[in-house]
Amino acid sequence: MSKHLKTGLYWFLALQFALGAVTKYWPGDTIFSTAYSVKFVDWGYPSWMRFVVGALEGVAAVLLVIPDRRARFLGATTLMFVLTGAVTTHIVNHDPAVESWAAPTQLVIMGVLALANWPADWRHLLRAPTAPTARTPRPSNTFEGKP
Repeated sequence: MSKHLKTGLYWFLALQFALGAVTKYWPGDTIFSTAYSVKFVDWGYPSWMRFVVGALEGVAAVLLVIPDRRARFLGATTLMFVLTGAVTTHIVNHDPAVESWAAPTQLVIMGVLALANWPADWRHLLRAPTAPTARTPRPSNTFEGKP
């Protein structure tokens, strides 16, 4: 996959979740659905929970567009947690498939992105980024250290 296509995919997904974050903060109905303040209460959550979910979606959307594997991994895994809650909520509330197909689809996509950006070592997530170090060139007239 080309670099531009991958970047476009990350931006497309980030914009979807950024829009989702905005709708969580929107005070009334949106062009997509009824107000999330009403939906969250209907699902059995306090109305303020929409702000927490919206904040997580917004932060994760920003992380997805940062061209760094660690940031994209953290963004994708954050969204996996949010989407796991969304899928569970739709199942528990017996929401019709026409209203709840997006969450499991996006959960699978975020799982693939998390795996694609999986760090070689989980401790890399906790380390501060370091500047690349200069490598000394290997002599070209040797083979496996033998003259």
